[in-house]
Amino acid sequence: MSSPADPATLADLTTPALVVESSVFEANCAAIDAVLPGPRLRPHVKAFKSTALARRLARSGHNAFCAATAREIEGMAAAGLGDDLLLANESLDVRRLGAIADTAAITVAVDSEETIAAAAAGGVRAVLIDVDIGLPRCGCDPADAGRLADRARAAGLDVRGVMGYEGHLMMVADRAERIERVAAATTVLLDAAADVGGGIVSGGGTGTFDTNTWCTEIQAGSYCLMDTQYLQLDLPFDLALNVLATVISVSRKGWIVVDAGLKALGMDHGEPSWEHGRIFFCSDEHTTLQPDVAADWRVGDLVRLQPAHVDPTVAKHEQLWVVDGDDIVDRWPVDLRGW
Repeated sequence: MSSPADPATLADLTTPALVVESSVFEANCAAIDAVLPGPRLRPHVKAFKSTALARRLARSGHNAFCAATAREIEGMAAAGLGDDLLLANESLDVRRLGAIADTAAITVAVDSEETIAAAAAGGVRAVLIDVDIGLPRCGCDPADAGRLADRARAAGLDVRGVMGYEGHLMMVADRAERIERVAAATTVLLDAAADVGGGIVSGGGTGTFDTNTWCTEIQAGSYCLMDTQYLQLDLPFDLALNVLATVISVSRKGWIVVDAGLKALGMDHGEPSWEHGRIFFCSDEHTTLQPDVAADWRVGDLVRLQPAHVDPTVAKHEQLWVVDGDDIVDRWPVDLRGW
């Protein structure tokens, strides 16, 4: 929580800074809780990389989390959030997770004999068989899932079930088409689950949180903060996250420049958005904006930019400032960065 020495308003912050509108964040959480209560949701901490934010989600009954890096798993365990942690990613660097297996319940995704051997040798005790369901990334051939499960059990591992990520379907705009294609991808996963055994069928994400009705748990993370890419879909979430910047230059030619650029924004999904005009271009430490009304802007004014991709944007910052309008009500350290 804030202390008397902490910044009290947006004007007190050093920019660029991440700000989270508390009312929007809470509304996003309420919207997903209505569809995926308790263990139906396994929040993905890669989206927000903050144990303080994760603790807020745990208070709503979401006590199982997934992560993308060993560092995220270590940090969650150290914060006392280790009831059920899933490294939803293949890794050969799991000895560090085995070292904390007595203090946290850790499961890792495996899709090959090599990753199974690494999990067993590293002291990890439980795995999910990661299955390729259409995204050209990790995941075993569905027909090989049962054999790998047998191999994992022979190595002394607890095979808890399967996971598969339909990431290639997250941004299918037409809802009916999204449902149909998710159903086809998940059918592949369910067939593999029948061969593998175990009670978990894990998958999904923010884009398919309510259209993937086949998995036992959904790995969504972006929903609580959101970004402009996911805002294109018919989702009941709004933008809680903004990058706060300061106007540092005003040109008589009609543009303004703010002090947040490529080093403060995840740009892989495109440029940020701005409600008072358009983005001219982004450079290392600057973004040049074309205001709708140039005369409205002065050096020193604050600007809120909406990032296109939440995950890499958050990873560039050290904290999330929780705000109610212009007032700062909390600070959530981004304490799960790194690998």
